[in-house]
Amino acid sequence: MPKRNLLLLFLAATVCLLAWLARDRSGHGRRFGEVMAAIERSYLEPVDQHGLFAAAMDGVFSKLDEHSAFIDGEGQRDLEALLDQEFGGVGLELAVDPGTGRLTVVAPVVGSPAWRAGLAVGERIDAIDGVVTAGMPLRDAVGRLRGNPGTPVVVRVAPPEGQAADPSVRDVTLVREAVRVECVLGDRRRQDGSWDWRIEGHPSIALIRITSFGEHTGEDLRRAIEAIEKDGRPRGVVLDLRGNPGGLLAAAVEVCDILLDDGLIVSTRGRSGTSGDVATLEARRATPGAVLQGVPMAVLIDGLTASAGEIVAACLQDNARATIVGSRSFGKGTVLSIVPLADGDGLVKLTTSEYLRPSNANIHRRATDGDGDEWGVSPDKGHEIAPTGKRIEALRRWRVERDAVPARGDDASAPSPPSAADLPGAVDPVLARSIEAVEPRPARSPAG
Repeated sequence: MPKRNLLLLFLAATVCLLAWLARDRSGHGRRFGEVMAAIERSYLEPVDQHGLFAAAMDGVFSKLDEHSAFIDGEGQRDLEALLDQEFGGVGLELAVDPGTGRLTVVAPVVGSPAWRAGLAVGERIDAIDGVVTAGMPLRDAVGRLRGNPGTPVVVRVAPPEGQAADPSVRDVTLVREAVRVECVLGDRRRQDGSWDWRIEGHPSIALIRITSFGEHTGEDLRRAIEAIEKDGRPRGVVLDLRGNPGGLLAAAVEVCDILLDDGLIVSTRGRSGTSGDVATLEARRATPGAVLQGVPMAVLIDGLTASAGEIVAACLQDNARATIVGSRSFGKGTVLSIVPLADGDGLVKLTTSEYLRPSNANIHRRATDGDGDEWGVSPDKGHEIAPTGKRIEALRRWRVERDAVPARGDDASAPSPPSAADLPGAVDPVLARSIEAVEPRPARSPAG
C-alpha cells in the first residue's frame, strides 16, 4: 500500500481510537470486554476467541446498512489490493470452466510474470506448487498464486480443453512481483499488448473503458488521452462505465476534473463533527485545464454502474458535458470510510456520509425506494437501451476475446479483418447508440 495511504490510515486509526476511548466512558467497551473474558474463563467448552470476536462484529454491523462491515483476513487483503490497484502475484486472470471444472486462463496481465512466460488464453492450470487444481475453489487457487514479490511458484500448464494431450504440458516457474491492475482500457488489444483506442469501424471515435476507481485511475486516464491524441484529435469519445462497481471518491473526482473545466462535481452530506446533525460537509469543484474540450462525449451506464461510477456519470450529465446512454444505474450513493484496527489485523468499513449530484438530486437508493423515486443516474431521453440477458452474455464472451492479445506471429500470419457483423457497432447495441450520439453528421449540400 502506498506510504501516503498508510499515513492517512494511521491518522484515521488514531482519531478512531481516541473517539472510542471517549465513548468507552459510557461503559459499553468495558462491558464487552467483561463478557468476552467471562466466556473465555467459564464457558463449558473452549471457545475460539477470534471466531467469537468475528461473530460479535457480525451482530454489531447487522444493525447498520448493508455496506458497512468488519473485514479481516483474505477480505482485508482483497480490499486493499482493489483500492491500490496492485497486488503481489504472477498476473493471471483465471476462471473455472463450467463444463469441465478445470482452472482456465482468461488472460495474463500484460507485462506480468505470466505474460512474459508466454501463458496464453484458454490454457489450463492443472497444478500449483504440485497441488492439483481439479475441484479447487477459484478463491483458493488465486490465494496460492498470490504472495510476496520475489517468491517463486510453480504452475503446471496444459493445452486448452479439447486439444489432445501433447508434450506442451509443462511446469513453469514464475517469480511473483507487484502486479499493477489495469483499470482504463481501450477498444481492442494490439499484438504488443497495448490498446487501440479507436473504435474499429469508426476510427474518428475513441473508446475509453474504466472498470474501477482506485489509486491509479486518474493517472491512467491522462495517459490514455495522451495516446489517443497522438493519433490525431478524435471527433467523438465514448466513456464506458458499464459494470463499474465504484471505488475511491477521490479517483472519481479526479476523473471529472480531467474532463471538466469548471462546475460542481459532487457534494457530500453527513454528520457534522460539532453538532452531530446532518449537513453538507464538502463540495468538490472542477479546476481549469480540461482535456478534450469541445469533443462530443457519451457515457455508457447500466444497472451495475455504482458509487464512484455514478458520481462521474451524474457529474458529466448535470454539467451538460456528455450524453448518457444505456440503462439506469445501481443507486449506491454513500461514502465509505475505511479505518484499520490498531494491530493491523482487520478493517472497519463504515458508511459516514452520502453524496449528491451537482443538481443536488439524490443518488442513493434506499430500501423503501421504488422505480418511480429519485435515485441513481438515468440515460438521457431517447438514449435508453437495455440489451437482453442473452445478448449481454454473448457480448461478454466477445469482449473477453477482444481484450486478449492476438496470437503472436509474423505479419504474414496476421488475422484477416473482421466481418461487419463482428465490429463493435454491430455486436454491442449500447455502444452503437453512443456512436450515433457523438459521431459527426455529414454536412448536407444546400438545395440548388
